[in-house]
Amino acid sequence: MNPISRRIFLRDGSASLLGLSMVPGFLYRAAFAAEPGFASGKTFVVIFQRGGVDGLNMVVPFGDPHYYEYRPSIAVPAPSDARPSALELDGFFGLHPALRPLHALYGKGELAVVNAVGSPHPTRSHFEAQDYMESAVPGSRTVGDGWLNRYLHRNQHAEATSFRAVAMGPVLPKTLKGPAPALALGEMAPTGAVAEMAPIYESLYDRESNALVSGTAKEMFDALRRLKEADPDRYAPPPEARYPNNEFGRSLRELAQIIKAGLGVEIAFVDIGGWDTHNNQGSIEDGELPVRLQQFAQAIDAFYKDLGDRMGEVVILTMSEFGRTARENGNAGTDHGKANAMFVLGGGVKGGKVYGDWPGLAPEQLNENRDLALTTDFRDVFSELLVGHLGCRDPNAIFPEFTPETARFKGLI
Repeated sequence: MNPISRRIFLRDGSASLLGLSMVPGFLYRAAFAAEPGFASGKTFVVIFQRGGVDGLNMVVPFGDPHYYEYRPSIAVPAPSDARPSALELDGFFGLHPALRPLHALYGKGELAVVNAVGSPHPTRSHFEAQDYMESAVPGSRTVGDGWLNRYLHRNQHAEATSFRAVAMGPVLPKTLKGPAPALALGEMAPTGAVAEMAPIYESLYDRESNALVSGTAKEMFDALRRLKEADPDRYAPPPEARYPNNEFGRSLRELAQIIKAGLGVEIAFVDIGGWDTHNNQGSIEDGELPVRLQQFAQAIDAFYKDLGDRMGEVVILTMSEFGRTARENGNAGTDHGKANAMFVLGGGVKGGKVYGDWPGLAPEQLNENRDLALTTDFRDVFSELLVGHLGCRDPNAIFPEFTPETARFKGLI
């Protein structure tokens, strides 16, 4: 059975709120006024590397001698034809060899790297840093909605479907919480079984006097019908798209299916955890990080090949809540750090380049004498992609307490 056929629709815990736990699943639509917008015809995929990926081993600054001084056992060797080593990017930076599929996209000009990017807030807490990145309001714990939802709310259009915004998991992430409708796709029974039950529940909902519940139900059934019409149970990716058999690989495989089915996906959010490498991080092959990077790259490469020509209308952004310390610790790992690296991929991306100002790794150049210093605010990258890829007309409304300026855009799109 195809993995997507075991999915249901949930929205922000609303099943328990409405007391309808007997229902297989449904879409909750918040009843808020929306501002007019337009359909961009593009898709924006955001991948969150939760746990704080080590950007210094993911994008290796082999041209900075302090990198090897700080990491005697876990550093990735400089590019060399004689041994396993970093994959050359621009004479100063290289990709971890586990990212070879992404290196090929860099060579084609369809992968851009943004270095020394992150949040200006000093927290080293996973929970806080992830919350700030998803709300895009660093330092504020009172903001309840996310930056992607604010974009959706401010840029609505008549052609939007129930699948306009999707999270590939059972819980809606904060970045998609807010007044605009969004779907979280969680595991359940086969699509066919849910579809057969739909008329029974639809009849019950039709008699529901509560307008919100009734309207919510109609949207859920519309989503079910659209998914059934797309016939995902019969879908098979092309043979060159070899997804890893893990949660991240399955999520990207399912996302490719609904994009190719023409269900109107504009915003998609995918999580991949396992990046908190305090111990046994590894260098080239052994250790936690090389294995995770290989799975990460393999899944993205399969997704890219699965979509084929459609990648001309898709941009992928990868991000993590913070980086790791410049120096390795006593357990052959790294601890919570500051600035990091982001990847931007897609047919419309001006790739083949490492963007961002490199602050250096000399002791006096480090943040608090321990981390890669920040030179690019993550909100500048977010706003550039919303404007350049999705055509967002007013990014100022998306980022409270921050003013996007085109002068700070990197030229990614």
